[in-house]
Amino acid sequence: MNTRITHLFRIPTATFLFCTLAAQTLFAGQLVDRVVAIVNDDVITMSEVNEAGRGYFKKITENAPSSQLEDALRRGRSEVLNTLIDKRLIAIEAEKQGVTISEEEVQAAAERMMASNKMNREMLDTQLGQMGMSYQGYLDTLRNQILQSKLVNYEIRSKIIITDDMILDYYDTNYTKHISDGGYYLMQMGFVWGKDTDSTNSAPAQYADKMDAKKRAERVRKLVVNGQDFRMLAEKFSDLPSAADGGDLGIFQKDEMADYMKEAVLELSPGEVSKIVETPSGYQFFKLLSSQDGQIVVQASFASVKDDIRKKLYDKELKKQFDEWVAKIKTEAYVKRL
Repeated sequence: MNTRITHLFRIPTATFLFCTLAAQTLFAGQLVDRVVAIVNDDVITMSEVNEAGRGYFKKITENAPSSQLEDALRRGRSEVLNTLIDKRLIAIEAEKQGVTISEEEVQAAAERMMASNKMNREMLDTQLGQMGMSYQGYLDTLRNQILQSKLVNYEIRSKIIITDDMILDYYDTNYTKHISDGGYYLMQMGFVWGKDTDSTNSAPAQYADKMDAKKRAERVRKLVVNGQDFRMLAEKFSDLPSAADGGDLGIFQKDEMADYMKEAVLELSPGEVSKIVETPSGYQFFKLLSSQDGQIVVQASFASVKDDIRKKLYDKELKKQFDEWVAKIKTEAYVKRL
């Protein structure tokens, strides 16, 4: 599914379920229709499962080895049935709570989706057709998402509280490091020679000889000394695995360091950048963030990440409470798979 179509099914307040359910049947002519589940006074049939999971089953059919196809389809139908059961339970709960969705709300949501994706109705119909989905099926999907969103707002969202203490605890655990026992908190960049493959990140191919590698190390070190961001430069230019973490090596004890590391960092003060040292396969230099016992090294300021942490904690708690809520609904309902 391309990015544009993915966006068609995303409503910011609707999460977790039903974002891909509403298509045409794939195997309706191949299987005799029968009841596969009872949910209170309602039933779910095999044709509904096939219809809801058409795209999913098509992907399974295209990708599963023939010897595993039957088992893969069986598992797929079971997953889709579970989702349909949850969908029925939420619809029942919505009726109990008096939550309704008007056709005007659904149409307005569809119009917003088309506007945000710069599409008209004809373009939407074309792309839905490529998925084997009708416009009415698309509206049904939106209706289910809006219904779930309203229920989540009513039952869960208003009850979730993320305190500043929770945010601070997460920040302390994930964005700070505590130096102890004479440890050295280091950042690293390295430039390797003698390989033709691409480096571990977006840097150019590793250098053909030592001179090329050293020149690159000198140029990048000069950028760091002149005040450019070490993490950004490491991600862009370093050939070492630590580049993925912005050159962050974490905390090393003195006896854990290779000789070339000791040569580079033991005389540094926090914040200083080492000279360039030669290693068996390249050139490296380091930045010492801290070496003081009991000192806390901050990876990002609290103010810069506070909102992101709050959202992360909120989303985690929302999913937890949503899952618990659905489980509670199931225990209060009559559900039988046949």
